Amino acid sequence: MPRRSVADALKTRESIVGRARDVASVDGLEGVTIGRLAGDLGMSKAGVIGHFGSKTELQLAALAAAGEIFTREVFGPGQALPAGRGRVLAICDAWVAHVTRPAFPGGCFFTAASFEFDGRPGPVHDEIRRGIRRWRRVLAREIGAAVEAGELDRALDPEQAAFELYAVVMGVNQEVQLFGDRRGGRERGRRAMRRVLGAA
Repeated sequence: MPRRSVADALKTRESIVGRARDVASVDGLEGVTIGRLAGDLGMSKAGVIGHFGSKTELQLAALAAAGEIFTREVFGPGQALPAGRGRVLAICDAWVAHVTRPAFPGGCFFTAASFEFDGRPGPVHDEIRRGIRRWRRVLAREIGAAVEAGELDRALDPEQAAFELYAVVMGVNQEVQLFGDRRGGRERGRRAMRRVLGAA
């Protein structure tokens, strides 16, 4: 019986986090409230808060859940390829697909969250910043490996390229979410990324 209870509690927690993630992608992380989630999931407020110590902890859990999906969908596909130009382009294409499909109801989760919390100090702001910095370091590392292998221009600055790729994706997200142009966003995004990398 205890084992079943632990499994049930884990399943309930996953349901809460999944719903929080989807609500946050549309209404922002501040739109994630205990009352709203309780109503959406047919639970009591005490039942929701019992899995998290605070609203902040719930927001951080939603961020972590979104990060897992991002890593799986964007970084995962390129891992079957050797380090180099092919892997970098596979990551870029998967990233554009992740945003233009999109994986979340409100588009790119981290673009929206970064706009929402860029001027709000606190643990959620800090975690968003950490996650984006970590991803840009990964991009720079992958680009650097392709440069070292002679598969991208040796004049390419990996950190600058990673910054520019991130800026491209923010533009793609706007094209999809604000202008409703999924196909155009995808095509322009892919072309812009290849231009940044000198791989047009």
